[in-house]
Amino acid sequence: MTKKLIVFSCFLCSLLSLAQEHIPKNDGVKTIHSNFTAFKNAKIHISPNQVIENGTLLIKDGKVVSVGTAVSIPKNCLVNDLSGKSIYPSFIDIYSTFGIKKIEPPSGDSKSPQYDASREGFYWNDHMRADQNALDHFEYDDKEAETLRKAGFGVVNTHIEDGIVRGTGTLIALNSEDSDAKRILSASSAQYLGTSKSKTSRQSYPNSIMGAFALLRQVNMDADWYASGNIKEKDRALEAFIANRNMVQIIEAGSKMNALRLDKIGDQVNTQYVFVGGGDEYEYIKDIKATKGSFIIPLNFPDAYDMENPFLASSIQLDELREWNQKPSNPKILADNNVPFALSTYKLKDSKDFMANLRKAIEAGLSKEKALAALTTVPAQIIGKSTLLGTLNTGAYANFLVTSGDLFDKKTIIYQNWVTGIKNELVAIDTKDIRGDYSFNLGTTAYELTIKGELEKLKSEVKADNKKLGSKISLEGDWLNLTFSTIDTTKHQFIRLVSNVDNTTSFSGKAYLPNGNQTSFIAKKTEKVNASEDKKEDKKEENDEDEQEAFLEAKSFYPVTFPNMAYGFKTLPQQETLLFKNVTVWTNEKEGIIKNTDVLIKGGKISKIGENLNASDAKIIDGKGKHLTSGIIDEHAHIATASVNESGHNSTAEVTQEDVIDPEDINIYRNPAGGVTSIQILHGSANPIGGRSAIIKLKWGESADHLLYKDMPKFIKFALGENVKQSNWGANNTIRFPQTRMGVEQVYIDYFQRAKEYDALKKSGKPYRKDVEMETLAEILNKERFISCHSYIQSEINMLMKVAEQFNFNINTFTHILEGYKVADKMKAHGVGGSTFSDWWAYKYEVNDAIPYNAAIMHNAGVTVAINSDDSEMSRRLNQEAAKSVKYGNISEEEAWKFVTLNPAKLLHIDDRVGSIKVGKDADVVLWSDHPLSIYAKAEKTIIEGVTYFDIDRDKQLRVSIEKEKNELTNLMLQAKNKGLKTKPIEKKEKQHFHCDTNF
Repeated sequence: MTKKLIVFSCFLCSLLSLAQEHIPKNDGVKTIHSNFTAFKNAKIHISPNQVIENGTLLIKDGKVVSVGTAVSIPKNCLVNDLSGKSIYPSFIDIYSTFGIKKIEPPSGDSKSPQYDASREGFYWNDHMRADQNALDHFEYDDKEAETLRKAGFGVVNTHIEDGIVRGTGTLIALNSEDSDAKRILSASSAQYLGTSKSKTSRQSYPNSIMGAFALLRQVNMDADWYASGNIKEKDRALEAFIANRNMVQIIEAGSKMNALRLDKIGDQVNTQYVFVGGGDEYEYIKDIKATKGSFIIPLNFPDAYDMENPFLASSIQLDELREWNQKPSNPKILADNNVPFALSTYKLKDSKDFMANLRKAIEAGLSKEKALAALTTVPAQIIGKSTLLGTLNTGAYANFLVTSGDLFDKKTIIYQNWVTGIKNELVAIDTKDIRGDYSFNLGTTAYELTIKGELEKLKSEVKADNKKLGSKISLEGDWLNLTFSTIDTTKHQFIRLVSNVDNTTSFSGKAYLPNGNQTSFIAKKTEKVNASEDKKEDKKEENDEDEQEAFLEAKSFYPVTFPNMAYGFKTLPQQETLLFKNVTVWTNEKEGIIKNTDVLIKGGKISKIGENLNASDAKIIDGKGKHLTSGIIDEHAHIATASVNESGHNSTAEVTQEDVIDPEDINIYRNPAGGVTSIQILHGSANPIGGRSAIIKLKWGESADHLLYKDMPKFIKFALGENVKQSNWGANNTIRFPQTRMGVEQVYIDYFQRAKEYDALKKSGKPYRKDVEMETLAEILNKERFISCHSYIQSEINMLMKVAEQFNFNINTFTHILEGYKVADKMKAHGVGGSTFSDWWAYKYEVNDAIPYNAAIMHNAGVTVAINSDDSEMSRRLNQEAAKSVKYGNISEEEAWKFVTLNPAKLLHIDDRVGSIKVGKDADVVLWSDHPLSIYAKAEKTIIEGVTYFDIDRDKQLRVSIEKEKNELTNLMLQAKNKGLKTKPIEKKEKQHFHCDTNF
């Protein structure tokens, strides 16, 4: 069969040889080699899982003709004997910017925002640039191509790293001799996307990651509408996006969290993305696997911190220390969980570091077969080129490496990198590896010589009489030249050795002495012996790399916790049956406060309340002298999120906090330590119509999806006052409408009128363009979504209630509402609740009339009142904020407690589930050490749906173990520096506290 294939190939090639060239040649006389080339007696890795010994590889016209152990070599074939050598498929990087010039922002010094698109005939948003093609911007870079070939790469998929939809990439062969016409393997290989805006446009929207997610959704909807022929205006960007939909969709996520967020968007728009990861996928590996997506993983492992300064070292968080320790194991964990992934040079400062980092991954447990697959077959499969790339099967491109041995051994030499049948010589294949230790004599003087470094860049060390002598070495072909200084260094004289090297155990030749005389020498390789005390320093320097490698191999990897940071769980806590005995229960129901009673929690629900309860399978908790309450609920919070505001438009109803939940925010742990179990994550107050809310339970250690309330009530954030009219944004922000409080009212009227017309068209059954922003506002009109409105002064509060009544709906909650006491009667009549601060005032002009009696006055007027935080620090002591209403307004203790429990539950429409201790409700309860309104009260246990997420005794134990682990990792980093490994300086990071006006 093999012979028949070769005969057929020869016949086919003879036909092709009859074809005439049609391009004139004006750059000299050239001979085109069109014969077969054979490589015999090599160990050939045809694919990661198929290896043959003493095999032959036959190539012609840039492709593999045959490979095996019984390949017939045709006549007139160039034959390369690779006895003792190995052949591997060359690597593929499918996330590259090779040959694409760095994108520069537009010139000009304008600091005012730009709201409209700058391109006519294209999409309404400049950051959707599906019409871009990398090929139009490509210019082959010889220098970078050589660097990549030395790292083992033969093909790259390059793209324009600019925009949210970035257009198509181009598949490039890293040929040293061919023209671009032959280098380009696919002009349009994949569509690329990301979450960052285009640098070529100043258009403001989106200026948050949740805005980027919303834009991705809307682009897909608009593409559907455009494809249906309903848009009459030509849109070249949408046309390109539609044309690119059938391509591989590669999106830059940059982190495991963004990959999970983007996968949800992909599911909504019927697209399976290929995710460019962040190297932290191991932390959420089950969720990552559930995406069913392929990943492109940069090998940019972090360096250890320089921990020598103990004061700076104390500022480093545990998760930052773990990252250095754990990240090299990410590829292994992906492989163990059968998550398909390709490796990339992306994010590396220097592609020369690629192989070193790959060896770190292998030392961390990644098998060599999986490593090779991640560089060959997997990337080829991702871009749909498995028959042409990634293996040395018949018909594939002749892209392969010729090595001295095991590709992943640090001592292995890559001699050649063949790309589409063109040889790129990296190190002369006949170069002799003379690295090692030698001894020789000149006269009565004995010399020691060490040759090390890379073959193409050798380094030498010469010693005599225990003195280091300055030296320089070069090896060109078989000729070695070594120059070193004499023992008497004050004379600045040198000895030169010249030798023809014909083996790697010894070499001999002529020595040219400073006086002009010549003598012969013989240098013989020596074996290392244990160094004496006076040679330890030399031995350490000689074995630097070996010691570093041994250190990395011996380094143990710390286990991942949930979340993978301080206070994380080793295993997620489980639901329990719990029986609280003899405790004071604040029911928030008609029973009021019940002393010395029992509460049984079973199946995540409150099962029984009463005296002398028994349950054989329950864990007994002694509540004597303690208080049990329902969990605190914060109606207005900005914790547990990666983004607060999307201020690019005056209405951003299309964005949602659900897209940007951050389950690793330490405040999810700290808040239960203050008795908080549920919060509403609100959009900020950058615009009159903000984004949609997320209502979550603070289940520390769970993923974002598991924090969300099931069948969550729908809310959206509106805002009034100084923020939305940009009066406190600076002189450059005077363009966006509205700029006055009167204008804010007109924004609402305009958008609700548009939503009314949109909803009517939708309900008519006629074709319509689906618009997420209008869908959201229509939900308000249909009483399916509720408004929480940032507010301060009475005139605006009145205005918005009138606008709502004009469109036949009610405002649900005025939050902040520090002048609520002035309009409490109108609020009661409208049916709106008030969620306020207890005693914040005078932090800006519009809160000057705030008084601490605000909550009490609204409550006494019959308004449902809650006290909120709007602040990650205040949210941990809302029990004390509620207590202030007892002092300011003489509110009863029970009613004051409802301000942070049952009342916010009512405002959020979740009071049927939480907010009180009642049989059948969710077991979201807190055991307090003291009266819950006391400044001395501590939350000893915080339980959500029968799971203990905070326990004060566990917290005390964790503090000890955290310090222990930090000390261990600190010592490992100090050892790493001592071994000569790279370290980086400590930069103290301050975690930003989000508020309403945080502008991203």
